[in-house]
Order: sequence, then C-alpha cells, then structure tokens
Amino acid sequence: MGKKVAVVLAGCGVYDGSEIHESSAVLVHLSREGAQAEVYAPDVDQMHVVDHVKGQPTQEKRNVLVESARIARGNIKDLAKLDVKELDALIIPGGFGVAKNLSTWATQGKNCVISKAVEDVLRAFHAAKKPIGLCCISPVLAAKIFPGCELTVGHDTECEKWPYAKTAETMKELGCKHINKHVTEIHVDTKNKLVTTSAFMCNAPMHEIYDGIGKMVKEVVRLA
Repeated sequence: MGKKVAVVLAGCGVYDGSEIHESSAVLVHLSREGAQAEVYAPDVDQMHVVDHVKGQPTQEKRNVLVESARIARGNIKDLAKLDVKELDALIIPGGFGVAKNLSTWATQGKNCVISKAVEDVLRAFHAAKKPIGLCCISPVLAAKIFPGCELTVGHDTECEKWPYAKTAETMKELGCKHINKHVTEIHVDTKNKLVTTSAFMCNAPMHEIYDGIGKMVKEVVRLA
C-alpha cells in the first residue's frame, strides 16, 4: 500500500486561496510516488474574495472548503475530520489563502494567529514524528508554531527574482533558522521532519517551481 498523505488546501486561487499550480504539482508528484492524497480544507469563510483579473477584492463571499473542492475534483473532507493516526504525512501548498484563511499572516505578519484547526493538525503530525511538507508561503505556519525550526522560503535578500524575500527576515524574528535555497532546491529539517521549498516565492519559470515541489514531495514520502 502507498503512503497516505494529507493535503490541506486554503481555497482556490493564488490571491485568496491555495495556489492552483502548486496544489496540482503536489497531487501529480504524490501520484508519481505511488502515494494516496487525502485532501482536506477548513469549512470556514474566506477572509475575502479577490477578482484575479483586476487583482482587487470584491464584495463576494466564498467558503474555503467549497472552493478547495474545485482543485480536489470534489474528493475532499472537512479539516475537522482529519485523523492523524490514519495518515503518514502532511503537505500544505502555498498561495495567499495560507496567509488569509489558514492564518492572519497577511495582515499581522509575525504577530499572526494560526487557525486552531490548522495548528492542531500541524502539532499532531509533529508530535507523531510524521513528515510535514510546506512550500511557498506555507512555511510561515511552521515558523509560528515550531520556534527554532529550519525552513526555506527561498532567499532573504529582496530583488526582482525574490520579490517576497522580507518573509524570510520575519521568520528569523520568530526564532527560526532560514536557509537560502534556489527554487529547484529543498531544505530538510531532520529534527522536526519539515521539508520546505520556495515555489512561487521565486519569480522563476513554471517548470522550475514544479521541479522544486517534486523534490519536496519525494522527500516527504521517503520520510513517511
């Protein structure tokens, strides 16, 4: 039997949910590794809805679980029903939904609050010594919950290639060790069983982001 890996989504769309290409890459690479993806999302309202053409918030209301179901092709469960004993690993793709719907990082940075359901799941996998894979902005969840852990969100010096590098500095302020890595590389915190890669934190070609996520998924499955 292949490993059963929980994939936690935060909606559907980079600006207000899970990044669709990252989520798809995670699911494709899990399939390639012979692992079974179990997709979950919290049954809560999104912080807001963003018009992805205009890049501006709208007055619309959407539900995180309902929107995440689009990516999961309907095969999804409420995060509240996740049982860590039935799963071998956890992966959380990026997208601003992580910073808006799974936490308040988007508005409060290092002073953010992590959704209780999300924090409980992360702590449960960590306590069970089961691997956790995080990409793009989602490593901030671990930065907040596991002080002293080692993570990467890419590089810590802002430039055209790394437009979100200030995130690394904020994570350091939380007491984490940030490791600079290229978009096709991963960092493995062996003590905490955390595997991270930068994905769309880097202004890079799509295939390089896909390859970096593939290495993250492969290592998570190996550690499971």
